[in-house]
Amino acid sequence: MRIVGYISNGRRWVGSLENGMISPLGTVEEFYASGGKLSEASAAPVKHEDVEEVPFVPETARIFCVGINYKSHATEAKEVGGIDEPKVPMIFGRWESTLVTDGTAVPVPPNEPGLDWEVELAAVIKDDVWNVTEDKALDHVLGYTAFNDLSARNKQSETLQFTLGKNADRSGPIGPVLVTADELPDASNLRVMTRVNGEKLQDSNTSFMIHSLPKIIAYISDTVTLRAGDVIATGTPSGVGAGLNPPRFLNAGDVVEVEVESIGVIRTPIVDRADL
Repeated sequence: MRIVGYISNGRRWVGSLENGMISPLGTVEEFYASGGKLSEASAAPVKHEDVEEVPFVPETARIFCVGINYKSHATEAKEVGGIDEPKVPMIFGRWESTLVTDGTAVPVPPNEPGLDWEVELAAVIKDDVWNVTEDKALDHVLGYTAFNDLSARNKQSETLQFTLGKNADRSGPIGPVLVTADELPDASNLRVMTRVNGEKLQDSNTSFMIHSLPKIIAYISDTVTLRAGDVIATGTPSGVGAGLNPPRFLNAGDVVEVEVESIGVIRTPIVDRADL
């Protein structure tokens, strides 16, 4: 099943998308309270093009991001920022309010040279997870999606804390759909790519992760109880703008696309704040 989120009567709903039509599955709260088990339409189908799309996770979702989780990106991070390859998953947080859907315009903060791109595979949790073992971790994954961890590198690099640099307004494009785990049983071997104005700048595979998704889930869950709708973004490969020579960043007029095999493409136009 391929799931999207949208607004209906002022509330966030989710539905199953097929052939341009959305079959409503219920409100986001109802869907995640069921562990994502709602699979039959609760109302008449609606056209995808007619709805206001929103992220398919609860507004209470936490977004757990993993830094430096590909060998190639570890090399970049060492050269650019002097950061050593993490021996355990490097976890930082995002706010749900930064999440946006495919096609949403994203502004550049005023004191940045631009935004940087990061294609990532993300997993969405389906139920409460506490202290799970690696071999059972994937039992708690509802599905997978693509994520662009747009980064404000000045703010990210000015201190040891990533929070501001990773939470600029609208800087978390997610989607274009959530593909349920039954349709994507092996997310450990998926091609991931980024294109800027049509030029391919990242091209790798999730098989090159340093820390696997099961390890990441286990690592987080012995300290924080994961909840239904929480998102885990698994890191990006090499090819980010800060790692290029000379560095290159996204500014007004640019269009960035990130793609994860079997999931789809998120397209994000970059704009001036004044144009929002």
